[in-house]
Amino acid sequence: MRVLLADDDEFMRALLDLVLREAGHEVNAVADGVAAWEAFAAAPPPLVVLDWEMPGLDGLEVCRRIRAADPGRTTFVLVVTARDASEALATMLDAGADDYVAKPVSPEGLRARLVIVERRVAQAAAQREAEAGLARARWLAGVGETTLALQHEINNPLAAMLGHAALIEHGLCEGAERDDCVAAIVEQAKRIGTVVKRLSALREPKSVEYLEGAMMVDLSNDEGRGTS
Repeated sequence: MRVLLADDDEFMRALLDLVLREAGHEVNAVADGVAAWEAFAAAPPPLVVLDWEMPGLDGLEVCRRIRAADPGRTTFVLVVTARDASEALATMLDAGADDYVAKPVSPEGLRARLVIVERRVAQAAAQREAEAGLARARWLAGVGETTLALQHEINNPLAAMLGHAALIEHGLCEGAERDDCVAAIVEQAKRIGTVVKRLSALREPKSVEYLEGAMMVDLSNDEGRGTS
């Protein structure tokens, strides 16, 4: 996966870069926090590795900016620090870091940590995909329920309108009867208008049973309240 690496120490940056590339990752290595933030803003990667102590912007400030730009936490942030973990952990977590690596960093220790990171990134991606699928399924179910509700509420008045219009079109109602047909068409049009108004006013849609095993949105009143 794509990795953004930021460390102002040239030797440490080279070491981290080497281990990441050996693990099969595509690495963009920068030397300070400002460059790290600019690189992230240009193309957010799945994994960011940040040294805590860097000129310009330190790693935690970059982390805070990443979290502000990525509230869904789609990017995993790994902080590299020489500070005592017991004292620094809360500060790192508050800044939005997902995990940390303590200095001095060994290639073996980093590789072991990367295995955990890769697993967590994959799990998070799978969870987001599942949630997106569930959201779409709910949306499609809502479309189906709304379609049934509109069919249920609109079919009858629409059929009445078309029937009276056909009578007028074929000259089968004249005089007072023609006026009655026009009045009926207007009345049914108002009924349809009321249904559309109820639909647009829905705030907390409820579902009712339409047929056995089929649900529809309840449009029985303007607030959209009904029994679920």
